[in-house]
Amino acid sequence: QVQLVESGGGLVQAGDSLRLSCAASGSFIVIRGMGWYSQAPGKQRELVASITSGGPTNYADAVKGRFTISRDNAKNTVYLQMNSLQPEDTAVYYCNADIRRIFSFNPYWGQGTQVTVSS
Repeated sequence: QVQLVESGGGLVQAGDSLRLSCAASGSFIVIRGMGWYSQAPGKQRELVASITSGGPTNYADAVKGRFTISRDNAKNTVYLQMNSLQPEDTAVYYCNADIRRIFSFNPYWGQGTQVTVSS
């Protein structure tokens, strides 16, 4: 079975940094796009950053210049380096991956990891 396991969240102060990790596991899987989404209390889940298997990235305007998404294809892992964190970044961050097990690609989600930034 395919699983996405996230780690790296926590409680930090404004200006601090965190690095989120998400590792996908499963036999004979092919991973296409990967990304990070955030969901603040009372708000919709929103794309933070995405990355293709080849490397091109996309970022939400609010995090450009502060966050960096990267991936290690050999480890089936995607990272989100979060610098200069601000209170408005507080949210649950979910890892997403487009994964093919047999024939078609389907989206998979991690359980979410809480990021809380205090002022």
